[in-house]
Amino acid sequence: MTTQYGSMVSTPDPTIPVLGRPSSYREKVVGALRAAVIAGELRPGEVYSTPGVAARFGVSVTPVREAMLALAKEGLFDAVPNKGFRVTDVSDEQLDEYTQIRALIEIPTVVGLVRTADTTSLEALRPAAREIVTASVAGDLIAHVEADTRFHLGLLALAGNAHLVEVVRDLRGRSRLYGLNALAASGRLLASAAEHLDLLDALLARDEESVRTIMTRHLGHVRGLWATAQSD
Repeated sequence: MTTQYGSMVSTPDPTIPVLGRPSSYREKVVGALRAAVIAGELRPGEVYSTPGVAARFGVSVTPVREAMLALAKEGLFDAVPNKGFRVTDVSDEQLDEYTQIRALIEIPTVVGLVRTADTTSLEALRPAAREIVTASVAGDLIAHVEADTRFHLGLLALAGNAHLVEVVRDLRGRSRLYGLNALAASGRLLASAAEHLDLLDALLARDEESVRTIMTRHLGHVRGLWATAQSD
């Protein structure tokens, strides 16, 4: 599946909540490279030079170098002297732990939004949900991860706990979704993408049980399906 790398520096949708919106070109490159690592477009163990990455994704060298240094501080890359940066690996045990923590945080938080989130705020997330579907149809994995991140962090932000959002942001950044390519090729990625719209509809209907069911199934894909689909 060929990824559309031009989406790496796309402008965020203005209707999405402000939380997490890049404020500079450099931050857009940081977000796009993070998405490339999470989606498995940049593979663990391989060393990438900043000029090579810049050429591959059609952006200039300086913001790529700054972005890779920033992501190295987050633990996504290791600097390799005189060569570039190596993507850090994540074990199956770590993936399990990240997903377990996310489930403990995200499921009850999103279920709670049934009672607290207003209709306008929820509807403001619909363009991001549609963007996830569009990216899935196009096989644009980087755009998919970027839009998915904006949707979920924007949704969690409605709970009003900024520290909770930052914890989930960090956990998402540490995850790896190596199976996205296989899911996109098989057509199964679209079903997962459509769950974002289903989730919004359930929240707007104030259907607590449906919200819990969709969130539980959706997070199950992160580890139980997405990370293992490459072996299907």
